[in-house]
Amino acid sequence: MGWLSVLEPTNLLLLACAVLYGLIGEPTDAVVLLAFVAFISLLDGVQQQRSRKALAALAALSAPQARVRRNGDELRIPVEQVQVGDWLLLDEGDRVAADGAVVESLGLSLDESLLTGESLPVPRLEPGAPVRAGTLVAGGRGVVRVEAVGGATALGRLGSSLATLKAPPTRLQRQTRRLTQRLTVMALALCALLTALNGASSGDWPQALLAGLALALAVLPNEIPVVLSLFLALGALRLARGGVLARWPAAVESLGSATVLAVDKTGTLTENRMAVNALITWPELARWPELIGGSTAQEQLGEPFHPLLELAVLASRPNPVDAMEQAIVRLAQGQLQGTEHLHGDWPLEREYPLSPDLLVFSRLWRDPASGWQLAAKGAPEAVSELCHLAGPVAEAFLREADRLAAGGLRVLAVARGLQGLPQHLHPDGLKAGDLPPELLHDYLFEPLGLIGLADPLRADVPAAVARAQAAGVRVVMITGDGPTTARAIAEQAGLGAGAVLCGDQLDQLAPSELAAAAKEVNVFARVRPEQKLALVQALQAAGEVVAMGGDGVNDGPALRAADIGVAMGRRGTAVAREASDLVLLNDAFADLVEALAMGRRVYANLGRALAYTLAVHLPIAALGLIPLLVPGQPLLLLPVHIALLHLVIEPACTGAFEAQPGDPAQMRRPPRSLQAPLFGAAAWRLALIQGGLLLVVVLALALGWPLGGDLLERRSLVISVLLLSSGGLVWINRVRLPASTGPSPDGAEGGDRLVTAAVAGSGLLLWALVLGWAPLRQLLVLAPFNWGLMATGSAVAALSLALISTASAATRARPHG
Repeated sequence: MGWLSVLEPTNLLLLACAVLYGLIGEPTDAVVLLAFVAFISLLDGVQQQRSRKALAALAALSAPQARVRRNGDELRIPVEQVQVGDWLLLDEGDRVAADGAVVESLGLSLDESLLTGESLPVPRLEPGAPVRAGTLVAGGRGVVRVEAVGGATALGRLGSSLATLKAPPTRLQRQTRRLTQRLTVMALALCALLTALNGASSGDWPQALLAGLALALAVLPNEIPVVLSLFLALGALRLARGGVLARWPAAVESLGSATVLAVDKTGTLTENRMAVNALITWPELARWPELIGGSTAQEQLGEPFHPLLELAVLASRPNPVDAMEQAIVRLAQGQLQGTEHLHGDWPLEREYPLSPDLLVFSRLWRDPASGWQLAAKGAPEAVSELCHLAGPVAEAFLREADRLAAGGLRVLAVARGLQGLPQHLHPDGLKAGDLPPELLHDYLFEPLGLIGLADPLRADVPAAVARAQAAGVRVVMITGDGPTTARAIAEQAGLGAGAVLCGDQLDQLAPSELAAAAKEVNVFARVRPEQKLALVQALQAAGEVVAMGGDGVNDGPALRAADIGVAMGRRGTAVAREASDLVLLNDAFADLVEALAMGRRVYANLGRALAYTLAVHLPIAALGLIPLLVPGQPLLLLPVHIALLHLVIEPACTGAFEAQPGDPAQMRRPPRSLQAPLFGAAAWRLALIQGGLLLVVVLALALGWPLGGDLLERRSLVISVLLLSSGGLVWINRVRLPASTGPSPDGAEGGDRLVTAAVAGSGLLLWALVLGWAPLRQLLVLAPFNWGLMATGSAVAALSLALISTASAATRARPHG
């Protein structure tokens, strides 16, 4: 495990030192160094294994699912568990999991561009029509009998894999890579310079090379790549446990920069648990319940409302997925069961889907008694237009809709085609054998009434909105509801009572005008899915870093364009999930805000770990420079000593700092800029102060001031201070939670403090082992055991840490720069 970590630069330098020791006749030192290489490689391997396990857990969570019917049971299973003979249940937005043949089709059309390059959807309407894995359901729904799975499918034979997603290196990865490369070049340059100068002056080239390699080891921060990959992987796993799936770990780093959370109302801010709350007939204006907003639980639905509910059911899909249609069907089953108003045996002739120009969904049925029945439901203003209402009649109709919407209800209007289905161009109506017209507007309609549906706001939304706003993040609500409903829900959620911009207004604004409006408006109503892309671009043009939520097929472009695409896990389509960076497993807005806090926590802890690394490496590097800066001074820190220090530094970075809880103050600060460096001025200042103070102390001891002593005594004192201070710095740089807060709000528990204490104490234990165990002390070329020496080392370390702690507290108290 972890054998590849032997090839890391630090381990290669240690191996070079071991070889050199062997060549100059020091086999014991060579064996000790090889043992350190093995142990450090084991530590690296453990960290890499943790990263792999975290990524494997994420892969299991993000595995695509398929809905199948097997032995009469409907199941949702991982794609790899689909078997030949299963019936695959397909709906709009699904990615087809296997090859098969159509059993049932209701307007089923497939996007086969992945396999054929054909950009237009291909209809699959006839039983037996072929369906191929990897294609996308562009419209309609269907049932497919599975005939081939996995590698036996056409997609498998092509060797493609939709599950393989490889993101390019992120800004943070590029930034740390550049930092590591620069430090590596600097380390090698200093190594060559020190070797050349020492070798030329002393003539002892093996010792000069050993000094050069020790300096390179001191300068090179080998921990940085390990820290970055581990922090992002474990951060993504922590997110997943909190209900947010990062489709690749690097997505975690962008969260802390988000300035806008743009989310759907339905199912994200609300519970997506629709219930019919009110019915109003037209033109009689009969109301159910009699007191709109009252309880509907016990009130029986009277006969005047039966046609309205009957047509609403006919304008809904069977076994609906949409929460509004589920609520309508649920009410009908409770109130109309056993009456002549439910028609499960009628054949469906045609379906007219929603269109950008007409927000109405309609279905044409064959009525055995009267020939035809055409039912439609949709936005009140669209149904008013469909029925050609005008003047005072249209105003009265829409006024009733607004009254329902003002109570936060989502309002649908219901209409039916006139008896015999007369058309504008064919007043005699639709005859047997006639093909139904292509356009819904060709028919003549009459309105039947209005349905008000309540979708309760999630109880945790107001607090989550307030938390996001306190963190300097705007919350923008996007909905297909009308402006009155949108405004009412926005006020309940805490978004304020500002302006509401509607979809038709978006179409009329120039890009610059839309960007200016997007900077101010927090509520967008009657937005069509394809308009979300324009909203994302407008927000970005206004300087925002946008996290955009979406769940539908048409949301894909907006999710890809957003800085952070967020798909819904429960109701989201495969297209939305594939286009996203994050998936809300429970579709909950509060989880997204918690993810934002987690992103800030991961980024802050990563900064702490890297700052600690630089602070600790600074005095070690300075000690390696002594032979170069002070001619005649011997090499104080040998390669084996630097390897010893790595046994404290690496667990501190990858264990203690990764486990630090979130600082509550992070969610009271504005988002960091996407262009902000990982090390801001404050981070550099803190690292340089801590490392600089420790550097002064160890340099003084190394040069014999004020205590004097021979080389071995000075080396023992320096090693003591470095070991104890390396552990102590972990404790000084920990996150300090106020005693009253209890567990941190992002889920970190007290066990994280125990990890910090254990890693901080590891320096103390290692120090006691090194100075107290004679064989190890001799191998490390340290002074004989001396209680006075141990007391002096611990006292100097304690004073150093006290000074560093005081200076660090003063530095943190300064305003952030």
